[in-house]
Amino acid sequence: MALSNALILAAALLVGLVLASPRVADNRLWRATITPLASIIGSGFLVLGPVLETSYGYLAPLVMAGLCLGAWLFGAAIRANIRQLDQTGSQRSALETHIETASSWVLAFAYIISVAYYLNLLGAFGVSLTEVDDRYHARLLASAVLVLILVVGWTRGFHALERLEQISVGIKLAIIAGLIFGLILFNAGHLRAGDLQFTPPELTGWPAITLAFGLIVTIQGFETSRYLKASYDAATRIRSMRRAQLIATAIYIVYIGLIAYVFTPSELPFSETAIIDMMRIVAPVLPVLLVAAALSAQFSAAVADTGGSGGLMVELSGGRIKLRQAYAVLVGAGLVLTWTANLFEIIAYASRAFALYYAFQAAIAALGARRAGGQNLRMAGYAGLCLLGLAMTAFGTPVEG
Repeated sequence: MALSNALILAAALLVGLVLASPRVADNRLWRATITPLASIIGSGFLVLGPVLETSYGYLAPLVMAGLCLGAWLFGAAIRANIRQLDQTGSQRSALETHIETASSWVLAFAYIISVAYYLNLLGAFGVSLTEVDDRYHARLLASAVLVLILVVGWTRGFHALERLEQISVGIKLAIIAGLIFGLILFNAGHLRAGDLQFTPPELTGWPAITLAFGLIVTIQGFETSRYLKASYDAATRIRSMRRAQLIATAIYIVYIGLIAYVFTPSELPFSETAIIDMMRIVAPVLPVLLVAAALSAQFSAAVADTGGSGGLMVELSGGRIKLRQAYAVLVGAGLVLTWTANLFEIIAYASRAFALYYAFQAAIAALGARRAGGQNLRMAGYAGLCLLGLAMTAFGTPVEG
């Protein structure tokens, strides 16, 4: 076990050093890729594994692949919108402009819910290794961080915290590398012993589909490439989104594949922090690493989405909503969600909000394809994606304990 700990730490350290090297850190395409990549494999990595394993059993990798495919298709619609805006500028129909405005309001609202999601996850992991590991104290911690974010945003803005976000991305990716390496060693042991587990799915049919609809937020984040126009040209943003989604897909499918056949249901008690119980079985060092990753990643993600939501509200209201007012609304909504809903309900709410945003983006892509002419197949595909997004919005359900 000591050897496993040492190898896991070495793998994490090696990846961390590579990511921190000037050749990687200063690469323009990598910098453009890291923003969507960090969002896609952030919080979802902490909750998806246990949820998919307990709900879908040996089919978990297939469901993960389906989620990634759905995200890729919605990403294709957003990439089409980036390309069209770059080629035609603001030459859009009135209907496209109205849908874009509605889409931006939905995104601002989705960010509000996602901040509550990030910080409730932070709260759960923050108390997970302490003597006060319960929902009440997790909510207290989440509430305290929400208030802290309000105070910082109200008095100083978030520029002072931007460096923390950059550091947390490297930490998170390095720890994920260590976790996957530990799981490879763990799977190798089970394979040699011939005791792989093929747990039957707990959910099938329509309930299984609606749960998957309620998990879309766990692979959300690729859309951030669209809003990096001030820093990168359209071609770079499109390439960075593709690359981020491909890397995230590879990480997620390998990760889910490595946990799908080595744990039994009795080893997976239902909770927001079930991954800690899973990884404690793999190697004693992993729970500590995961908590460190959760605290840094969720805080930085919450700061980023708070700034994004506030900025959108100010812009969309034509300045009638001030930045401080936007932060106050966000924190107030976050506190209400924290004390009235559990983490999995918040995940489902956020998933439905992002699904509606993706539906609007797909509708814009369909209208753009129609305006361009000669793209009937693309137009039909984007229209189908719009309907899928609306179905996710209507029918997405939370995980039930």
